Amino acid sequence: MKSAIVSCIVVTSLFAALPLVAAQDQHNNNGDWGQHHRFQLTSTTFSRGGTFPLSMVAGPNLCSFFSGGLDQSPQLSWSHAPYGTRTFVVILYDVVAGFTHWGIYNIPATTTMLPENAGVPNSTYGQQIGNDFDDENYDGPCPPPQYTPASHHYVFTVYALDTTLPTLPAHGDFPPLPEGLYHVLMQAAGSGHILDQASIDGYFPAPD
Repeated sequence: MKSAIVSCIVVTSLFAALPLVAAQDQHNNNGDWGQHHRFQLTSTTFSRGGTFPLSMVAGPNLCSFFSGGLDQSPQLSWSHAPYGTRTFVVILYDVVAGFTHWGIYNIPATTTMLPENAGVPNSTYGQQIGNDFDDENYDGPCPPPQYTPASHHYVFTVYALDTTLPTLPAHGDFPPLPEGLYHVLMQAAGSGHILDQASIDGYFPAPD
């Protein structure tokens, strides 16, 4: 719980540290050119603002209130990355619980898509952090039924950076948990190294 609270505070601080990116995204939304050329994140696995399929939901080892899903990260594609992009960062964040389910960084600039189930240990697509379950892979949603609201809001965000982030400490030292990634992202934002960001959201279970 403490880790989730800290993650929420750090993520809020990170978003607050990106006024230039937010302003740029708002500017890009004006007019047809902006709509077709702004940095975008899409998925073939789920629809924007829709309900996550069971393929994305936590498996029985993490989800106890039903049989569980396949616990696979979704397909994600991004387009129109800013000029000068060197790496990408992808994060899955539960807005309701303040909980990080996945983080993968130093994705090469030549990558424009993550296939389904890319969030596995030793992923070749980038360097993964330990999530708030302390697993260095994707762990899908499965909100505990004893807490309200029952439906949680999840946001995937991809950040385009003009730099490579330092490798976070490995297990046996200090584990590379979400707070470590948020810290280096905040530093990157403060130095102007985050060029843009794009998000896509969804829910599980379906909202009432």
